[in-house]
Amino acid sequence: MTGSICGTGSYIPRFTMDNNDIAKLVDTSDEWIRERTGIIRRHIIKEETTVSMASEAGKRALENAGMDAEEIDLILVATISSNVLLPCTACEVQKNLGAVNAVCLDLGGTACSGFVLAYNTAEAYLSWGIYKTALVIGSESLSAITNWGDRGTCILFGDGAGAAVLKAQEGVSYLPAVHSDGAKGDALTCRSRYEVNGITKKDSYISAEENEYFIQMDGQAVFKFAVKKVPEVIGEVLELNSLGKEDIDLYILHQANRRIVEAVAKRLEEPIEKFPMNLQEYGNTSSASIPILLDELNRAGRLKPGQRLLLAGFGAGLTWAASILRLPE
Repeated sequence: MTGSICGTGSYIPRFTMDNNDIAKLVDTSDEWIRERTGIIRRHIIKEETTVSMASEAGKRALENAGMDAEEIDLILVATISSNVLLPCTACEVQKNLGAVNAVCLDLGGTACSGFVLAYNTAEAYLSWGIYKTALVIGSESLSAITNWGDRGTCILFGDGAGAAVLKAQEGVSYLPAVHSDGAKGDALTCRSRYEVNGITKKDSYISAEENEYFIQMDGQAVFKFAVKKVPEVIGEVLELNSLGKEDIDLYILHQANRRIVEAVAKRLEEPIEKFPMNLQEYGNTSSASIPILLDELNRAGRLKPGQRLLLAGFGAGLTWAASILRLPE
């Protein structure tokens, strides 16, 4: 058995900030941001929340799959920026959708690798016959944990959610390739604002202006990590499954930076046309980037029956992962 994607959905906040808007906050320019990242604008929450975006993306994925919420056995939500700690985001999605038969789990902490790891988790459950259907969601409100005075990070991030419905079907189940390197985790960090308790620490108040409680990133370290490890993990997952580059129709990479995607394509000696991008519109939406891109490709008619897609994410931990899926015939 394998988990086949049979529906996709996404939700993008209406409010946008382009590079000129960012230039009003920090010392930068549209030209500088475009040249170094490829990003033109990003969408930012106003009334929306991580939960509401996840719920809407999930609803749209179910509609696309032609399924009722009651048919879902498992809901997995990847996020590092939920508006709720308890109950988990997935349980809130279950409530909003009426998916009364679903087991619900959140996966957090790996950030931009989150959706691939959530997909792998769902695939394992489906392959073993534990569940028959899964709703896998990546949803992020990164604007809530972004330091809007730090030009090294505030130019990068946006908000949004994407979702995919997986159904257990007969077919080949591909092995994933997944790695973590905690020793290099300092390259991408964000401390919890809930680390103090007011009982054992005299001053329990944490100012929202304290930088370590926003995303901190060593941009050069993350760039070097990505352009080295992503091609390696792609080669590894192909070898694990006895496939060649010619067997892959599209590479769906985490949408962090145009230069990273182009560098990966060059190292793999694959045409850039096999690496679709939408980061120019959304920026880096962390765990939501891959499912948002999947949904856009699906609704644009670019996903065809029988295609093999290779998903690759890289993020906090540091973590990096790649998985192969085949679209149902």
